[in-house]
Amino acid sequence: MEHNGMEQNHIIPVTSNFLINLNHAAEISFYTIKETKTRYDLEGHEINVPPHTRVIHMQMTYRHSSIKERIGDNKGSIVERNYYKFYFMPEEMGQYEQLRGHIENHVLNL
Repeated sequence: MEHNGMEQNHIIPVTSNFLINLNHAAEISFYTIKETKTRYDLEGHEINVPPHTRVIHMQMTYRHSSIKERIGDNKGSIVERNYYKFYFMPEEMGQYEQLRGHIENHVLNL
């Protein structure tokens, strides 16, 4: 899993169950990685994400966002919504299909 509160290119391996409240997701997209990507765990160890890895990208609602009051030298603000990316390696397609099925049951427009 990856989210924008972490350092860039870092992922957290998920080894236990956790809850996802789909009512807090504003946008969800599904895609497949086409080429090998290098990511790092929290201790800085390299993790290679192979091609054909499936990703579920959840952009959260505005309640789950942060506001930057300055943009460069200009006054103003920008709202940055939190996001989460769930990576499913090619050998984990059963888990991916299960989560995607639950999401599709709650979404009217795919």
